[in-house]
Amino acid sequence: MKEKYFTEENIDQECNEMIEEVKYYSGMRTFKPEHGNMALVVVDMQNYFLDPDEHAFVPSGPVVIPNIKLIMSACRERNIPIICTRHLNTDENAGMMGVRWHDLIREKDARSEICKEIPLKDAIILKKPQFDAFHETELEQLLHEKEVKQIIITGVMTNLCVESTARTAFTKGFDVVLPVDATAAYNYEFHLATFLNYAYMFSRPVKTSDLIEQIQHA
Repeated sequence: MKEKYFTEENIDQECNEMIEEVKYYSGMRTFKPEHGNMALVVVDMQNYFLDPDEHAFVPSGPVVIPNIKLIMSACRERNIPIICTRHLNTDENAGMMGVRWHDLIREKDARSEICKEIPLKDAIILKKPQFDAFHETELEQLLHEKEVKQIIITGVMTNLCVESTARTAFTKGFDVVLPVDATAAYNYEFHLATFLNYAYMFSRPVKTSDLIEQIQHA
């Protein structure tokens, strides 16, 4: 089931092809950044998902780290808030996670830490117990306090935590953008499935380079 569908050599071409494949479903919907109203959410870039020795390793995860870092840097330059989620569970809050997952990510476990390649300076660390970063967290309150209307979502896994968070963001009235090459799933089919849904529901998917250019000129 797992595959490294993104590599350092092919990620640009793969993303171009994926955007071309799904753009029909987005119609005229596009994402237009509004300076002063944006936030970046970096989802679950933890050792648990990025260490090749872990059973939850996302093979394409390390490949998208450079693009996530580029987006984080562009956001810092424009004073756009950055929120990094950290998935953590206890026996009490795991719910169906305790049924479906082989094990739970505990707070004191080093595997739960955000990987060292992700620069956390000035970032808000948000602990979450479920796929959806809004579920039983202060995320919505944080976004409203910062007068955020638009959310960039990056990270892993595309079809679970990223998509779940994007769906809730949409229902709560936020405009959402998912960079195709700054998210990663276990395989190409999962990744594509999210962007087929995303193109239809939200707006036309974008590449990191195009998104950064939009941010810089917003």
